[in-house]
Amino acid sequence: MREPRTSGRWAASRLSRLTAVLALGASALLSATGPVHAAPVNDPLPVDIPDYQAALDAVRSTDVRNAVCRFLSVPVPQGGSDTVHTIPDKADPCEGMPAFTIKDPLPVSEITPGFVAGTSQPIAAEAVKLTRLVSSLDSTVNDRQVTVMLAPTQGGGWHLAAVREGDDDTTYAAKAGAGTLVFAEPQIRGWYLLKLITVEPLNDQAREGLGGGSSMSLSDYQKLVKARYADKLPASEYDTKGMSSGYGSASGAEGASSTAPSLVGGSSAALVLVAGAFFLFRRRRNTTG
Repeated sequence: MREPRTSGRWAASRLSRLTAVLALGASALLSATGPVHAAPVNDPLPVDIPDYQAALDAVRSTDVRNAVCRFLSVPVPQGGSDTVHTIPDKADPCEGMPAFTIKDPLPVSEITPGFVAGTSQPIAAEAVKLTRLVSSLDSTVNDRQVTVMLAPTQGGGWHLAAVREGDDDTTYAAKAGAGTLVFAEPQIRGWYLLKLITVEPLNDQAREGLGGGSSMSLSDYQKLVKARYADKLPASEYDTKGMSSGYGSASGAEGASSTAPSLVGGSSAALVLVAGAFFLFRRRRNTTG
């Protein structure tokens, strides 16, 4: 296999890797098809981003850069949650914008429906699944930071799903290291670090989700999420009757609300900035397979 570029090796060596005890099912963690980005020779058991070069190409593309500039060209909305600002249609969206670079993408995984239902084993390969990639800027632009979210493209590769205010996603995703994995419980906006079979909270929502504890076994965590969501999975009575929202994972730009403004991927004419109504996590009628 051709040796990857330096930035790719750095990202692979630093992020989303599991140790030997997880190796048996590691391939199940990544559902997207395509070649796997190779790891350095001193990294024995990598779990990497499929089509990593495509992800790099996406965040470095003119289209994604222009989308970020369009997002940053509109001030952060103030006032009510229904405030809507149309993004200016400029020939060069980045004209007059301070220089910035979009960092290499980081993986974000989420708990799987099978893990929630209790039908999957409490091991990393079955408990969580790669759902999206996130990138932030190398510096703030006009005192603002953003997150660029990539979603897997059917048949392989990655495409822009959204640009959103802030960099919490990338801050948490960057906490993964050798032998650890970061994953999200989007229903409560909780972020966790998985060390072998131990779950540790990374934010207040996750700590609350663990009942205030500093850590928990993956098996005990499964019992918690099963109690919270097992009756709300797709095709459940809760889902089919349209009660609140069903359970699901991140899917482009639909589902649970967030207070962060966001620009949803699409044509420039359709890009709208909405305060308090960014739909990131689809909780209803979205299976993860």
